[in-house]
Amino acid sequence: MSTRIVFTLALLWLAAAVPCMAENGARTIIYDGVATKVGAAPAESADLWITTDELTRATKFEVKPQGVCRDELCFPIPKERKAAMLKQQGGTTLFNLSEFARMLRQPVAYDQTHAVWFFGARQAAQNGFVDTLEAPNFTLPDMNGKMHSLSDFRGKKVLLVTWASW
Repeated sequence: MSTRIVFTLALLWLAAAVPCMAENGARTIIYDGVATKVGAAPAESADLWITTDELTRATKFEVKPQGVCRDELCFPIPKERKAAMLKQQGGTTLFNLSEFARMLRQPVAYDQTHAVWFFGARQAAQNGFVDTLEAPNFTLPDMNGKMHSLSDFRGKKVLLVTWASW
């Protein structure tokens, strides 16, 4: 079954299972299989703008100086995407969850009738992102030709310096 069909079926099931959340402009975010009710949209937009508090409540992600983080997982916000992802409205910081999903190439489905946003699983490793901070083991020679593996230094601080000509 295609991803689009699966999302459509999931939304239809949720529309039947979740009481009408669209009352008073409220919206429902389904992230990691958990439905969370959030407030009304702060402005007309095709994207899902929510407060940073709602972001944390619905996804467990929070905006930090180093990026959008959840536990050990952290995604830096590229400078060229910052305006599309974050904005101030009054004294509140708003976060564009649909832009974040686009950045991660995470599938999203939206049911406008019921104001339900469904976020599929991230394809972390395939898109250049990883779900762990553990580096893969590798073996390289030192300046004298002696081979060393990263695992040889487990439990010690290691500084990796890389360089590329391109």
